Amino acid sequence: MALAAAVRRGMQAQLWAGVLQCQLRGLSSSPRVQQSAAAAAAAEAIPASASPGGGQEPAGRTVKMNLCSAINDALHIAMEEDPKTLCFGEDVGFGGVFMCSRGLQERFGRDRVFNTPLSEQGIVGFAIGAAAEGLRPVAEIQFADYIFPAFDQITNEAAKYRYRSGGAYDVGGLTIRAPYGAVGHGGHYHSQSPEAFFTHIPGVKVVMPSGPREAKGLLLASIREPDPVIFFEAKMLYRTAVEDVPEGEFEIPLGRARTVQQGSDITLVGWGQQVKVLELAAREVQERDGISCEVLDLRTLLPWDADSVEASVRKTGRLLVSHEAPVTSGFGAEVVSTIADRCFWSLEAPPARVCGYDTPFPLVFEPLYLPTARRVAEAIRRTVTAT
Repeated sequence: MALAAAVRRGMQAQLWAGVLQCQLRGLSSSPRVQQSAAAAAAAEAIPASASPGGGQEPAGRTVKMNLCSAINDALHIAMEEDPKTLCFGEDVGFGGVFMCSRGLQERFGRDRVFNTPLSEQGIVGFAIGAAAEGLRPVAEIQFADYIFPAFDQITNEAAKYRYRSGGAYDVGGLTIRAPYGAVGHGGHYHSQSPEAFFTHIPGVKVVMPSGPREAKGLLLASIREPDPVIFFEAKMLYRTAVEDVPEGEFEIPLGRARTVQQGSDITLVGWGQQVKVLELAAREVQERDGISCEVLDLRTLLPWDADSVEASVRKTGRLLVSHEAPVTSGFGAEVVSTIADRCFWSLEAPPARVCGYDTPFPLVFEPLYLPTARRVAEAIRRTVTAT
């Protein structure tokens, strides 16, 4: 508990100090970025909305939420609609390090919301057994960096359960939540983006929301999904991203990309936290260079919506993919390879990748490591002017 409290205090101090502006270095003068801290403060005072019956709310009714509150709202709805839904993990009973599970234990009891020992392999192993018995476990890995002790359970048990039993058994009710990515002070053990490891595993789905609205809709879809899902949440956005989120029942289908903005000169593809960076870079090159960018949010990496990316690249003739994870064997390589194969004769320039470097995630050098809006904007200019 002491460690969790210390981490929470450190997170809050860094966020209020403007960590997001550091991550988006080069465009920190943007009004949108400058307003993020004030919006985050306002969102802290907004209570999570829960739909007692899990039913559909009137169309168009929304409430301001940050990403943390959107996750909490989705968990309340999932717990309310199905008594077989469980939430557990390290400190989850207390609300979790990031407070995403706050209020759940008080509302649904200690039998359904509880703390676990500090053992990721045990957490996921228990969740697999619960899902195999027909329950709907939502297991939390406190930081995505520590999901690796559970790697064998995920790859050799959860992912293969249905296949090895010939369809007789499955763990389709299993959802594994994990906060990932840069946060300004996490260093090499609390900042990694391990999504690419899991996109190589048939039998699981990998989901990475880019904001509060996406997080709520995609998490509810993941919990109801008949396959096990790994749900990565950008901890940088927990309190810095604030949006209008539909109240009550709300679901976004997995496997469908979202067009964030239309454009004609180049297609920018990202997921999770990096979508916000791509939006800022797109605005920068539009204002300074007149370059029109189409921005796509993949939402789901396994399976990913190759058809939407293909359609966009056939229109723009250029592609740039960006993610925080190291560039070598990152998921961006899969996107580039697939689109180069499908759109070879439509491409007017080689596809570009702007990613983290092939080093351990640094501490004081984090701003140099990250694929910031400035790095993305420079790569956009190079790609569009390439002959």
